[in-house]
Amino acid sequence: MPELRRVPVNGVELNVALAGSGPAVLLLHGFPHTWELWTDVMADLSGRHRVIAPDLRGFGASGPAASGYDAGTLAEDAEALLTTLGVSSAAVVGIDAGATPAFLLALRRPGLVRRLVVMESLLGALPGAEEFLAGGPPWWFGFHSAAPGLAETVLEGHEADYVDWFLRAGTLGDGVRPELRDAFVRAYTGRQALSRAFSYYRALPESAAQIEQAVATARLTVPTMALGARPVGDALERQLRPVTDDLTGHAIEDCGHIIPLHRPRALLALLRPFLAGEDAQAA
Repeated sequence: MPELRRVPVNGVELNVALAGSGPAVLLLHGFPHTWELWTDVMADLSGRHRVIAPDLRGFGASGPAASGYDAGTLAEDAEALLTTLGVSSAAVVGIDAGATPAFLLALRRPGLVRRLVVMESLLGALPGAEEFLAGGPPWWFGFHSAAPGLAETVLEGHEADYVDWFLRAGTLGDGVRPELRDAFVRAYTGRQALSRAFSYYRALPESAAQIEQAVATARLTVPTMALGARPVGDALERQLRPVTDDLTGHAIEDCGHIIPLHRPRALLALLRPFLAGEDAQAA
């Protein structure tokens, strides 16, 4: 089992799971997940890596925050976490809500981020996702970011049913193990927990502006891997292609959105050699 530690960074206390030793790998989860999204990945990678998996600010067991759910601040949280833990160089892996801060961190701090893996997310309004967005963004984006308090009012008392929908949809109907399902439900139960989670969606316009500004003045120079499944597919790779110097893209077949839990072996089969390339460079 990973060690759980409370780490104060950037004005918030993060709940962080730590395991293994070796070159550092930072894992950033999405919605509606916690660090436990990475359970299977951590068990494998910790044999050769120091694996660091926080709950994002306001999510899971991390401390509440009144603000800072934009991608730029989440990237600053990640950088401060690595600094506090004494990590001078790390591979960074992000999915869903964790992908945009991972991207911004790698763009801003290429000396800190040796390799970047992003999956199943969109990077603001960057070109490349037009086909994916042809029918409009996923329905829950609008619901979560509607009038403040509306989604919380509707969902309070029904959190388990709501989380279950995402877990089933994100695994093409397979669902996740009961202990993980229960952990995710606990993390998103209660009006305040919901409000913090939805603050990420309400900050998406600010995050999109941060991404647009960042790529206007810099390119992504670190080796990057973009992974797609269903529903995002290759949209993320298409967004990255014009702004990235060294990009590899893969689609994981018969896999839902929650790649680390739905197809962990397929994910690890791609991660291991990608991270081995990092090790060879660092040697």
